[in-house]
Amino acid sequence: MKLHYYPETDSLYIDLNSRPSAESREIADGLVIDLDAAGNIVGLDIDHASQKLDLKSLEAVSLPTLTTRIS
Repeated sequence: MKLHYYPETDSLYIDLNSRPSAESREIADGLVIDLDAAGNIVGLDIDHASQKLDLKSLEAVSLPTLTTRIS
């Protein structure tokens, strides 16, 4: 997952995976979801993000731990 903030448009894009978007749907005013060909959500676009979210803080809570094996 990647977060992309675009200050020139004040939008936040949350990229959930690398699959290409096949369709976009506005599900609420200023909130667009991108869907892949199978209808799975691949991203979220939030317009006027600084007015709707606290962009100064970002927390990751209860994410699975990734372990790396060294051979």
